Amino acid sequence: MKVRRSNRLVDMTRYLLEHPRTLVSLKFFSERYGSAKSSISEDLSIIKHTFQTWGEGRLKTIPGASGGAVLAPFYSQENAEKAIANLVNEVNDDSRFLPGGYVYLSDLIGRPDILHQVGQLIATQYMDKDVDVVMTVETKGIPIVQSAAMYMNKPFVIVRNSSHITEGPTVSVNYVSGSVKRIKKMELSRRTLSAGANVVVVDDFLKGGGTLNGMASLIKEFDANLVGMTVLAESSNSDHRLVDDCTSLVTVDAEDGDQKTITARPGNFMENVFGKEN
Repeated sequence: MKVRRSNRLVDMTRYLLEHPRTLVSLKFFSERYGSAKSSISEDLSIIKHTFQTWGEGRLKTIPGASGGAVLAPFYSQENAEKAIANLVNEVNDDSRFLPGGYVYLSDLIGRPDILHQVGQLIATQYMDKDVDVVMTVETKGIPIVQSAAMYMNKPFVIVRNSSHITEGPTVSVNYVSGSVKRIKKMELSRRTLSAGANVVVVDDFLKGGGTLNGMASLIKEFDANLVGMTVLAESSNSDHRLVDDCTSLVTVDAEDGDQKTITARPGNFMENVFGKEN
C-alpha cells in the first residue's frame, strides 16, 4: 500500500532517529512505503534540510545501488551552548555540596531530559571519530554511558570494582584513587573488549582523576585504544590531577569553608569541540 508523503516523512524520521549512524538503504524505504526511490530521495532531502536547520543532526546521503542515508545525531554550536547552559544552571545549587569537595549529581543523571542532553553532547564530540565502544565504571556513570552509547549507536562496557561470577574471566588493574590516595582495583570481563578497539571513556565526576586513569590503564591491558574521556562535571579544586586530557561539560567550584558554596560554569567542552572558549 502506498503511503502519503506526510506520513512517510514522519515515519522515516522516526526510523532514522531510532537507528542512528546506521546506513538505511533507499530500497528499504521504497519497499516499506511502496514508493519510487526518486520519491524517497526527495523525502530524505527534506529531512536533511530540517535537521540542518534546527541543528539537531546530520543526515548523510550515499548514492549508488548500495547507498542510502545515515543520520548522526549531534548538536550545532548554538544548541550545544544552550544545553551546556542548562546543565550549569541545574548544577549551580549550594545544596549539592558534599564533604571533600564533591557534588551531588545522582538526581540529574536519573532524569531523562538531562541524559538526553548529556548523551547528545558526547555524541557530538565524537561524531567524526572512529569509536567502537563506550566505557564507564560502576555505578554512577552507567546512565551516562547508556545515553551516549545510544546516540552513538555503539555498545558500552561497565568496569567493575569487584569480581562478579557472571562476568567470567576478567582482566584487572590496580590504580591510585586520586581523591583518597588509596590503592584500588578495577576489572573488566575479557569478553567485553577486543584488542584494537577504539574506546571512549565517560563518567559523572572528575576530581583527582584516579578512576579515569585506572580505566585508561585497563584499556592498555586489552591492547585497545583510548579515543577520549568526557565527564559530566569536574572539580576545579584538584591540584594534582592524574589525567590531563579530559573534556568536561560543567566545571564546579566547591568551597568547603564556613559558607559551603557551589559555583558552576561551563567546562571545556565548547573549546575542545568547537574551538570556542566560554
